[in-house]
Amino acid sequence: MNFPLTSLQTTSAANPWSYLVFLVLGFCFGYVLEISGFGNSKKLAAQFYFTDLTVLKVMFGAIITAMVLLFTMIGLGVLDYSQVYVNTTYLWPMIVGGLIMGVGFIVGGFCPGTSLVGMVTGKVDALFFVLGVLTGIFAFGETEIYFDNWWQTSGYLGRFTLMDWLNLPNGVVVTLVVLMALFMFFGAELLEKYVGKRDLAKEPKMRFAGAAALIAVALSVIFIGSPSTEQKYAQLAPVKEAALAKREVQIVPAELFHTMYDNKLQLVILDIRSEADYNLFHLRGARNVQPKEVKGIVPELLANAASSKVVVVMSNDESAATTAWKTLVAEAIPNVYILEGGVNNWLAFFGKEDKTITPIKATVTESLQYKFTAALGDR
Repeated sequence: MNFPLTSLQTTSAANPWSYLVFLVLGFCFGYVLEISGFGNSKKLAAQFYFTDLTVLKVMFGAIITAMVLLFTMIGLGVLDYSQVYVNTTYLWPMIVGGLIMGVGFIVGGFCPGTSLVGMVTGKVDALFFVLGVLTGIFAFGETEIYFDNWWQTSGYLGRFTLMDWLNLPNGVVVTLVVLMALFMFFGAELLEKYVGKRDLAKEPKMRFAGAAALIAVALSVIFIGSPSTEQKYAQLAPVKEAALAKREVQIVPAELFHTMYDNKLQLVILDIRSEADYNLFHLRGARNVQPKEVKGIVPELLANAASSKVVVVMSNDESAATTAWKTLVAEAIPNVYILEGGVNNWLAFFGKEDKTITPIKATVTESLQYKFTAALGDR
């Protein structure tokens, strides 16, 4: 077999030293929160009275800085965007959860992260907030059975980003978000000046240089662009082309047949033939996806990725399936295979005694080499 369960591409166990890295990063994050004053509930609550909006400026500033650097690395080809984890979007549960957390933030003066910082530095109110968070977690765990279908399915959008929503290039969205954030920072300082009576003349002038730098780098992301699928595959070609040549990614019909009944695997069959050929005959459970639509299903495959998932691509022979395979591999979909010889080979292997189909000679690439007395579908 080409894909026994033990050979599937899975997330490897963490290196023991990575836990030390996590500890150092966690300490540094907590330290930054504390020196920013975020361990003090009074400072945190002040943002809701528009007297001190440090929380907005620091946290949003960190977010857009990370965003700009991340997409710069993606544009330069250092990072693969498809490998960056993005929380699956469940719109309505997220809205309700955000409102609950927002009310808790206003009432308690802490968010979960800052409450831990406050507790570590000896704040009694932070300790009670943490106990409240733990109580809420316990209560959710004990009651979610009554609404689990809602919070696990309502408003499901998969891996959904601003780029998907606006249908704009990464660089344009990054620049728009940076401009929006800087506008918010400007408004926040006006509120601090007129409501909080803050003397902005005492604020560091370097913040203007930082804003200019963010805009400059965000604009550069537009000009850098993002690697195309073809460029991504070109980087993988030396290894992947060798695997194609050695027939390491092609599976025979019998292997696919057994896999269809293997409960240890989550099988996804992508049939990229024309709709007409698909209706004439296709494997049970196969999904018809046109070649131009292959890239469009990548977010769906990534959002529902599992270590036991196997994706098998098929066409009438192998050429179209191989092109689709390259697209999926370039977009970092794990465990993708090609049905050897395509549907024609499947019919040759399993349809020898079937009187409803007749072999024909087709000289055109990707043509179905069998004639059917009637459309069989998945029968």
